[in-house]
Amino acid sequence: MKVTQLSTFIENRPGRLHAACTALAAKGVNIHTLMLADTAEFGILRLIVADPAAGKVALDAAGYVTRLTEVVAVEVPDDAGGLARILVEADAAGLNIEYMYAFSTAVGQHAVVIIRFAEPDRAVSELQQRGISVIAPVTLFAA
Repeated sequence: MKVTQLSTFIENRPGRLHAACTALAAKGVNIHTLMLADTAEFGILRLIVADPAAGKVALDAAGYVTRLTEVVAVEVPDDAGGLARILVEADAAGLNIEYMYAFSTAVGQHAVVIIRFAEPDRAVSELQQRGISVIAPVTLFAA
């Protein structure tokens, strides 16, 4: 139950993020969540979109260098210590986290953390064995 993430490099200058989002919108690709990390000259835009393959085609056609990556969506209680409880289990399983970002679907209920693990398949198995809710792509953004 991994989720496909779309990633691209973006020049760190005005208008480049807007251009990437416009390229996706022009092809009808809905952005569910994103994270942008930057340096002085470029940024890495990581997105969870409704159709990752179509998103890749749209950004490639617009001149961006893109990549599809497997990440894991984990349901986290939206309370103090919710994430810490998940991380305790990840640490106990010896899982290496490369990066993560989060969003809340309903404040005070649950949040979703998108995690890039070094070994996503093993991470899914270990987390599920430890009672952690790993969210399938089909239900991640169900209405």
